[in-house]
Amino acid sequence: MLPIMALQRFFRMGGGAPANTNTNSTADAETATVRRIVAQLEQVAPERRRYLAGFAYLLSRAANADLTLTPEETRMMEQIVVEIGGLPEAQAVLVVEIAKNQAELYGGTEDYLVTREFAAGATPEQRRAAVEACFGVAAADGAITSDEAAELTEIANELDLSKDELNEIRRNHADQLAAIKMMRGQGGVSGS
Repeated sequence: MLPIMALQRFFRMGGGAPANTNTNSTADAETATVRRIVAQLEQVAPERRRYLAGFAYLLSRAANADLTLTPEETRMMEQIVVEIGGLPEAQAVLVVEIAKNQAELYGGTEDYLVTREFAAGATPEQRRAAVEACFGVAAADGAITSDEAAELTEIANELDLSKDELNEIRRNHADQLAAIKMMRGQGGVSGS
């Protein structure tokens, strides 16, 4: 199953599982909180949920390109989903966690399909904003590694960004690109 489909299935679920019979009130409260968030997400229009699911997956794909997803990258993804996705923080946290899990489970085999599906439903402005957001996530820990840079280029290509658009976005993040940092003598390489 495509990750985006799993995310959509999650967003469509109603009351879901039977009530928790665990007497642990903390677990009950957490479960109730998650259910309230899911209920709020169900109020979002289906096409918007589809967009958010694909968008969050792209962010996770960028963050996990170097096989390391840092807390800084996770926080950046949540912030971006709040700002660009227009979700309240609690919903953004849940969406990001689902997307991270889907990217870890299905990444590599489903990346292209999810990205192309996102591209088919997004405007050129939304596709560009998604690539810019992916660069921001990859740079959240201070450096965009060569693996991340390669993945970002692949995402931009799959979203049909022009070379000029991609180069402009790269220029905006030149200080975080690890290869450029090394050439300048930063990032663990001595300048003398």
